Amino acid sequence: MASAIEVRGLVRTFKGDITAVAGIDLDVAPGEIYGFLGPNGAGKSTTVHMLTTLLPPTAGTGRVGGFDIVKQGPEVRRTIGAALQEAALDPLLTGREHLKLQLALHGIPRPERPARTDELLARVGLRLAADRKIGGYSGGMKRRLDLALALAHRPRILFLDEPTTGLDPQSRSALWEEVVRLKRDEGVTVFLTTQYLEEADVLADRVGIIDHGRIVAEGTPRALKAEIGRPTVEALPADGTDPLTLEQVLGRFGELQPSTAGVAVRLDGRGELADVVRALDSAELKVADLHLHAPSLDDVFLAKTGRSLEGAEEEHEEEQEQKQEQAQE
Repeated sequence: MASAIEVRGLVRTFKGDITAVAGIDLDVAPGEIYGFLGPNGAGKSTTVHMLTTLLPPTAGTGRVGGFDIVKQGPEVRRTIGAALQEAALDPLLTGREHLKLQLALHGIPRPERPARTDELLARVGLRLAADRKIGGYSGGMKRRLDLALALAHRPRILFLDEPTTGLDPQSRSALWEEVVRLKRDEGVTVFLTTQYLEEADVLADRVGIIDHGRIVAEGTPRALKAEIGRPTVEALPADGTDPLTLEQVLGRFGELQPSTAGVAVRLDGRGELADVVRALDSAELKVADLHLHAPSLDDVFLAKTGRSLEGAEEEHEEEQEQKQEQAQE
């Protein structure tokens, strides 16, 4: 079966020799939810812009729905729907008016438009706000309307670029349910970029982790976590317990990991949780809390890059600022 999305050696560089995407290969199967995970600045959105024909690649090839993203742009655009980070919405139009315009632009027959509009508004939970102007919508409402617009012409392939950024938990959960429904009931292929580990873990059939414009890991969430295979022990020191001494004791059992709450170590086979507890007792170290964490996608990112995903975002922003400053000098 041909891939819904096929990418070979895709590259995109910008002025000042800034490389956003550094030669990636991708294959996404029809009906698959593919999670593209990475920090801001890693190349996620640039990849989506190339695959949706909004940005030409510097090198490499890409086919979406069987069409070449450079040579067959109109065919690609008829095949896909896209809800990108910056929604192009007119604050003076209502939600209903946006959908009617979108349906007309896609050539949906006039008699079908009212029912399709009502269906989409109900699907994204905007039926009651349908006739309000967009200028009065919240950020979450705009994101949901943008999803409805992307689905207007029943695309076979849907691109969602960080769709839940800024959404409240209820809206995020509703969007997750819609993504799963599209795959299950309509066989839609979904290419989902996100920086939320939980989102990728819950939704994606497979995950690609991108860092510095390169894919550093790819596979099912379960397989990637199994590849790491080692749980993490995290200890919160009690009052009066020296964190440095705690680090020394836990360090006997594996590699120390970043922790915002206390001291964490990824076990490397030199002991289990019971051995850690005995070592703490032997050293007379008291802890307020002790947790054993199963491997996560953040552990995968850490293993592949040497950094946690949260810290990687800030590092990318600093690197991009430095490159831009150098380009201006």
